[in-house]
Amino acid sequence: MLSKSLVKKFEEILGQGGYFTKPEDTMCYSYDAFSAEPVQPDIVVKPKNEEQIKQIITLCKNENIPLVTRGAGTNLSGGTVPVKKGCVLLTTGLNKILEINENDMYAVVEAGVVTANLANAAVKNGLFYPPDPGSMNISTIGGNVAENAGGLRGLKYGVTKDYLMGVNFFDMDGNYVKGGGKTVKLVTGFNLPGLMVSSEGLLGVMTKFVLKLIPKPKFSRSMLVIYDDIIKACETVSEIIAAKILPATLELLDNFTIKTVEDATKIGLPTAADALLLIELDGHEGQVMDDFEVVKKICENLKGNIKIAETVEDKNRLWEARRKALSSLARLKPTLILEDATVVRSKIPGMMRAIQDITKKYNLTIGTFGHAGDGNLHPTILTDKRDKDEMLRVEKAIDEIFAKALELEGTLSGEHGVGFAKAKYLEMEVGRGTIEYMKKLKKGVDPYNLLNPQKMGL
Repeated sequence: MLSKSLVKKFEEILGQGGYFTKPEDTMCYSYDAFSAEPVQPDIVVKPKNEEQIKQIITLCKNENIPLVTRGAGTNLSGGTVPVKKGCVLLTTGLNKILEINENDMYAVVEAGVVTANLANAAVKNGLFYPPDPGSMNISTIGGNVAENAGGLRGLKYGVTKDYLMGVNFFDMDGNYVKGGGKTVKLVTGFNLPGLMVSSEGLLGVMTKFVLKLIPKPKFSRSMLVIYDDIIKACETVSEIIAAKILPATLELLDNFTIKTVEDATKIGLPTAADALLLIELDGHEGQVMDDFEVVKKICENLKGNIKIAETVEDKNRLWEARRKALSSLARLKPTLILEDATVVRSKIPGMMRAIQDITKKYNLTIGTFGHAGDGNLHPTILTDKRDKDEMLRVEKAIDEIFAKALELEGTLSGEHGVGFAKAKYLEMEVGRGTIEYMKKLKKGVDPYNLLNPQKMGL
């Protein structure tokens, strides 16, 4: 608990309405979308500008107060849980789109801009911002950069790092740091935008970004493909990639997820299917139609039953089904654990078989969906953390899922980050030398470990 005199210092920076200290007000900032025990911060602050952020950082440094930067809190790895209490700094007050440049095709935005708002603003200006995390209607650009958020279009268009041209942030000494910029080529100094991507708030407080925009695709074709064998669906994914075709989206839902989404939304999904693929091709019309014929043949050869989305309404229903997967599953049990194992794309069938075997071995309820086209599967475990016996089985299952992902040349996290949820597994993937290097880097810019402490095991 902060002293009254210290709270007064925050008030002098922010004014009376710019901070919260009462437990009933700070509770909702004590957890994020990962299932973990909440930890209430001592104070939550909502600055309105960069000058206030600088003053908050200086105060936290001088008073040795841990500082956790938070956007919308949709992250899934415990990354914004204030495990050492202290101060949670909300970036949602910095929510301006400062520039959409049509001629040079970039945007300048503040950290608290909602992802969907940027995407919509780009479209209104005849441009396209492709990264589309499942939480894009809520999540903020600052959080997207901190976690290197992906999304449904990652297969063809890449993820947040592929659109980050510049970043402005404060270090823990209150210095204003600028990395990158608006030019396509820029090699002055360290690649600070690359450093800040996936940094999860451990290296600075980011405030402003320059983001690449691209021309909007002129034509698209969407389809739903029904399978009575999920392994055949996974093999279809591998075959499409092997044919050198990159759909804009290539998504997978298993039978349990299909039934759950249909029960929640009444969209009209085929609940008897063992799996669905949702595929969209976009680009020049002639190329799209040529690729469509190849994809259609691959699907049919692997016993897929194709349904074309003939109208915009049909297309929107398909993507609504995918975007509602997580929220639909969350309705079923008190605790949802969404994992993020990602493998090289040719190994998707092997990863799916492993998930099926692990589900049976530990007698668990797991719904699997994800961005199959880029190897990113989300096995989602439905449980109740009050059931101690089941939670022990859950932990063993997660251990095996991660071990299998690494065995298949994959990663522990394709897009959800490390936080504290996966910290204990990190060395399995990157090795001790990498961990030590990260610790040195962290200590160099934050010697007292005040920025988001105890995340990534640092």
